[in-house]
Amino acid sequence: MSDNMTSAQRKKNMQAIKSVSKLEKVVTSALWKKGYRFRRNTRNLFGKPDISIKKYKVVIFIDSCFWHSCPIHGNIPKTNPEFWKEKLTGNRTRDDEVTNHYIHLGWNILRIWEHEIKDDLDKVISKISQFIEEAKINS
Repeated sequence: MSDNMTSAQRKKNMQAIKSVSKLEKVVTSALWKKGYRFRRNTRNLFGKPDISIKKYKVVIFIDSCFWHSCPIHGNIPKTNPEFWKEKLTGNRTRDDEVTNHYIHLGWNILRIWEHEIKDDLDKVISKISQFIEEAKINS
């Protein structure tokens, strides 16, 4: 399939995409206020986790329902379905590889779905806090 944008339009469009999502900002802001200190989008860790605390071997990923094929909300767009099926399947495969990588190394990994945050932010913050506290105890 050919691109329906000029390369200048595509470049402008791609530059507008932020590496930190609004949901990620909401979650990290709430965790920071609770006193947790962490790194965001750590480039030198495999899979570039959204939140990481190397000291306790903690990595947390916030997965969007569309891009990570949520079993509840994930869907394949009707336009160009072959492309999207391959793309989204590839994303899931990569997510599985990243998860297995950290499990194999003995890290504590947590994946949060976008809809969990939208449904109940306080519950998600509690879940992450408890996850980090257990990692502290076990490290």
